[in-house]
Amino acid sequence: MWTIGLTHYLVLATLLLCCGLLVMSTKRNAVGILIGAELVLNAAALNFVAFSAYRWADIEGQVATLFVIVLAAAEAAIAIAIFVNFYRILATVDVDVADELRG
Repeated sequence: MWTIGLTHYLVLATLLLCCGLLVMSTKRNAVGILIGAELVLNAAALNFVAFSAYRWADIEGQVATLFVIVLAAAEAAIAIAIFVNFYRILATVDVDVADELRG
């Protein structure tokens, strides 16, 4: 019989973190970088929930995860607004072109 323990969640969170960092470091598209940042935040939220379920007896992990989710939603909304403006000015979302916006 298989049981899923804390180690399984930590391995999954580590894989999410590594994938997010890989995406953020290799993508040149701003939306791809945003997706990588979301993966990193989801890895942190998974760690909070896993430690709350297996190590702590209270609800602090779920509350911290709720704040991470709210932070991720706010970050996505602000980033999308910036990317729309960026695309309207330069007609691309390539982050290497952002040097042209300096005033």
